[in-house]
Amino acid sequence: MLIGVVSDTHGKIESTRQAIRMLESLEVDLVIHCGDIGSPVIVPLFRLWPTHFVFGNVDCGEQIRDTIDAEGQNCHERFGSLELVGKRIAFMHGDDGDRFEKIVESGQWDLVCYGHTHTADISTRGRTTLLNPGALSNAGRYSIAAIELPSLKATSIAL
Repeated sequence: MLIGVVSDTHGKIESTRQAIRMLESLEVDLVIHCGDIGSPVIVPLFRLWPTHFVFGNVDCGEQIRDTIDAEGQNCHERFGSLELVGKRIAFMHGDDGDRFEKIVESGQWDLVCYGHTHTADISTRGRTTLLNPGALSNAGRYSIAAIELPSLKATSIAL
């Protein structure tokens, strides 16, 4: 199974479309959006896959939530979790540093996906893989990530 991970679209349609084209070429099975969606216009761009959205610090109001629901996608508010092919996955925006640290340090997750920093990063802490796909807005270089399950082999992809 291949998961696409994106973050920090901030309502930027063209860079998000670039990411969509890359995700299509990779033939991902589902997508996780780690927040700062920025505008309801971003949500329908992900209709090719089941997409799991969490909110970031710029995602306020009901419009984005209503659009996620109308598109039949998955809104997890500020924290999401999935279990796929035996792997426990947590995802959040990452702007709440204390909560992020507690989740990582808990040791209960195989993979923690996050955004907020606009900097791509793949690392491990204990047995947990940490994955920040980078950003599709306000970054020197736009990027996304893909992760294979169950191996947890993560790849950062510059656009």
